Amino acid sequence: MESALTFRDATDADVDALVALIESAYRGESSRTGWTTEADILEGQRTDPEGVLEVIKSPDSRLLTVEHDGRVVACCQIEHRGAHAYFGMFAVSPALQGGGLGKVIIAEAERIARETWGVTEMHMTVISVRDDLIAWYERRGYRRTGKTTPFPYGDERFGIPQRADLQFELLVKELTPVA
Repeated sequence: MESALTFRDATDADVDALVALIESAYRGESSRTGWTTEADILEGQRTDPEGVLEVIKSPDSRLLTVEHDGRVVACCQIEHRGAHAYFGMFAVSPALQGGGLGKVIIAEAERIARETWGVTEMHMTVISVRDDLIAWYERRGYRRTGKTTPFPYGDERFGIPQRADLQFELLVKELTPVA
């Protein structure tokens, strides 16, 4: 599938497709097809059109959209934050998870961040109870920092927590400088 992928920056016209993709990868029954589901720990929405549009419009951020045969199948946010970049809003269509697509996308995001902004680190936050997801990122070279931030309990824009111990943990990867 790699050879047939198209990477491009998201536009306003992509908002509905991207919201649907992100929701399908993390929430509800459709998310259970893939392994990235958060359906057991969070209900409600993962994002909304306003949140996606905010990322698209932000001058320091790019919402990388991945297409296969003209259909949006994945996305991720990369944001320039001074000496490092932030990786977020990562979603792969549940039907395509487990086939290596995520590895390709995260490598492309790291390449873009390194070459565009000259950053030497990529940061991300992951819900700390997501052991399988954290292990996947560790296999990609990310390390746990032990630094956590509280989950925004009470703000339904981020979902409705189904347990009381949610928090975000910072993961960091050193990026090889551009030669």
